[in-house]
Amino acid sequence: MKSTFRPALVIFAMLTLICGVIYPYAITGIGKLVFPGQAEGSLVTQNGAAVGSSLIGQAFTSPQYFWGRPSATGPMPNNASASGGSNLGPTNPALLDAVKGRIDALKAADPGNTAAVPVDLVTASGSGLDPEISVAAAYYQMPRVARERKMAVEEVKAMIDRISQPQYMGFFGENRVNVLTLNLALDQR
Repeated sequence: MKSTFRPALVIFAMLTLICGVIYPYAITGIGKLVFPGQAEGSLVTQNGAAVGSSLIGQAFTSPQYFWGRPSATGPMPNNASASGGSNLGPTNPALLDAVKGRIDALKAADPGNTAAVPVDLVTASGSGLDPEISVAAAYYQMPRVARERKMAVEEVKAMIDRISQPQYMGFFGENRVNVLTLNLALDQR
């Protein structure tokens, strides 16, 4: 028994050192060298202070800001530690009530807007943390934001068009707008 215990203990200690210390530090170091922004959380800074991440949505509620997708992360919106969908099916009354409530809130915020509400403004993404909305969702909110900021609608549209990102690899998904980036650009205008 003694003859097998010592080699097993040595191998255990070596593997713990390699897999538990050396490998994680090496990968973290390589990540910080090759992808410094992403390794630090893709933080968005303004005036030297972090104001959010470009990868996690934020709850904007003021009418002068573009609103992102609803969050499915429970009582605290966009809580990354609670990432996940609501798991409510399309016929679930709770989901239907939530969507109806979101549509009503959007219409109440901009009663003159008679356009159809884009689906991404009333449904959460699979992670519940989506930082982006479709260009159509941004255009839907454009009149409200322009009115609240006393800007021309054309100026807001130009800003949306400038900040929007194309489909991933040219064909995945749809054109999209990062809500945090757009709202910060509006604040800096």
